[in-house]
Amino acid sequence: MRQKLNNMHSNGLVVAATILGDFIIAMLTYWLFNTVIGTPLDDTQLHTSILIGVIYCACILNGGVILYIRNVKRFQIVTLVTRNVLLFVVLSVPLLRLGHFYHMSYKILPLFLFSLIFMVSAYRIFVRWAVISYRRRGKSINRVVFVGSKENNISLYKEMLAISSLGYQVVGYFDDQPNRNFPQECKFLGKTSEVIDYLKGNHSIHELFCCLPSSRADEILPIIHYCEKNFIHFYNVPNVTNYLHHRVYFNMLGNVPYLSLYREPLSRPENRALKRAFDIVVSGVFLVTLFPIIFIIVAIITKLTMPGPIFFKQKRNGLNGKEFYCYKFRSMKVNADADKLQATKDDPRKTRWGDIMRKTNIDEMPQFWNVLKGDMSVVGPRPHMLKHTEEYSKLIDKYMIRHFVKPGITGWSQVTGFRGETKQLSQMEGRVEGDIWYIEHWSIGLDLYIMYRTVRNIIEGDNAAY
Repeated sequence: MRQKLNNMHSNGLVVAATILGDFIIAMLTYWLFNTVIGTPLDDTQLHTSILIGVIYCACILNGGVILYIRNVKRFQIVTLVTRNVLLFVVLSVPLLRLGHFYHMSYKILPLFLFSLIFMVSAYRIFVRWAVISYRRRGKSINRVVFVGSKENNISLYKEMLAISSLGYQVVGYFDDQPNRNFPQECKFLGKTSEVIDYLKGNHSIHELFCCLPSSRADEILPIIHYCEKNFIHFYNVPNVTNYLHHRVYFNMLGNVPYLSLYREPLSRPENRALKRAFDIVVSGVFLVTLFPIIFIIVAIITKLTMPGPIFFKQKRNGLNGKEFYCYKFRSMKVNADADKLQATKDDPRKTRWGDIMRKTNIDEMPQFWNVLKGDMSVVGPRPHMLKHTEEYSKLIDKYMIRHFVKPGITGWSQVTGFRGETKQLSQMEGRVEGDIWYIEHWSIGLDLYIMYRTVRNIIEGDNAAY
């Protein structure tokens, strides 16, 4: 019991340190920002900075503090901080105006918000590092036991052992009999019928992980009831590793739980609407401003250097495998293999001007029209020709998953080394894995980062661009 209270106190200190630190950072960032731009400091400024700190703390309490969670990742910290700051903007701007407090110009507000996100994220990541270091020294340990020794519990034990920063200490496991597949260092504590008696005699257990099948509910329910009455956290571990060998996600439909194979942010209507609005704005602005100039230049040079049309269109597979015409500036001589062969580094079908367009991504610019029409997105998995989709869908099990979202002009795989010709199957497998990673981790921030990496690769030169 004492150890449980110590862990609760440790978590409470983490929460308190986070809120206090965020409060101070919000105040100091505001104060320092105004000092740098030369705004005089007076009582109004002081009162404003305090109010800003209070409003931001309210946003923290709404968003929650996740640093004490044992498996929290850095990107989750930054995402939560960004959400808190956006909520802070919605609340603070009207309040400061209504209260006649000092307010900064809208021109410099974005820079202040970016600075706030950076400073708070850096502080929280530091606190998270301190928590991890504390646990690695054997402090704030959670003592756990397993009930059942199916493959999932064995895998869970290995994960807990491998990542010391999680702060788990596995006491042992219960099953009908010792399991030779369980690592020898994990002690066999007894039969499943002896779990409650063991817990009664050992009050230092914090968590219990059970992977018994639902057919043994008459044994599981008494364990759950005992855990609930004695401050032990009970977790059910579904035994799915015999047919699922990757991460799954827990969901609820009403009161019915189910597992999904992939996390899909774009399955939520609000996220799809946000991405579509982003695509319309970006493609619309580009087509109205830069595209006419690019088109005139490309049209003149293309007509002077090679016969044939300026544009090239080809059927590709898009969202849910639907076929659509993908538009490009023609970079090759008119040929009969356009729908069969992918471009290679020294492809004889390319012209010198076409090679330049491919290296600079100019040939992809007409696809902003595809984006505006809704066939494509600015960022997403690159669309492949129909023949390749047919071939690779038979060779790579997860290939068609990349069609869960709209294809893009640029994508995560393209900026992380999987652009260009795929001479070996492993190269396409790497591209597919990158596309699936993008689907599972989508955010507007990630799209902006991919666009930045794309522009940087164009400027620096990409050896795979051909």
